[in-house]
Amino acid sequence: MAGPSAPQGSGVTGVIVDPRFCVSYPVEMAIVRKVMKLKGGNFVITDVNGNMMFKVKDPLFGLHDKRILLDSSGAQVLTLREKIMSMHSRWQVLRGGSKQQGDLLYTVKKTSMVQLIRTKLEVFLSHNKEEKTCDFRVRGNWSESSCVVYAGESDTIVAQMQKNDTWQSTLWGKDNYTVTAYPNVDYAFIASLIVILHDINCSSSLPILDMGTSLLLN
Repeated sequence: MAGPSAPQGSGVTGVIVDPRFCVSYPVEMAIVRKVMKLKGGNFVITDVNGNMMFKVKDPLFGLHDKRILLDSSGAQVLTLREKIMSMHSRWQVLRGGSKQQGDLLYTVKKTSMVQLIRTKLEVFLSHNKEEKTCDFRVRGNWSESSCVVYAGESDTIVAQMQKNDTWQSTLWGKDNYTVTAYPNVDYAFIASLIVILHDINCSSSLPILDMGTSLLLN
């Protein structure tokens, strides 16, 4: 099976996870994060009608170094694995439920160990073995609850997230976010980056309770 394609500029990334997740129009993802959840939570990704498209779950309760992205049928799309003993926070994303390095699609890591305000991540596709130049960059400012995904070292934005709070969401203890994946950007890839960004941010701060998330896609 062919590996992920390299960025092509003008907001185009090509297929990284699967062709069915790469479309010619923008994909808007509305994220609702439950601030307080007493048991292990899942990311649930639905369409505008509430139909589930993906969900991300922990294989075991409380296990935070591995997550599985499932499609609506329950089939495994991606495995997200954190390398515990790495110098920087480093995640490997593999095809389906695989544990084999031959199925590695991309690697995500922090640019430095200490990041006080803005979380900075670099993404390397599987063919970029030397990792001298990243294929994507993620810049997340959690004090402002926003992040931007760039193609390589360029200023080309392929996806971005911002917070949209309402009094209703504050009342019910929820955070609301909107993520836009630009045309021809693999939105399963973008969803996985948001999951990893959140986990890295949580591991860099004080311990918090697990969260549940739903994503609305149109």
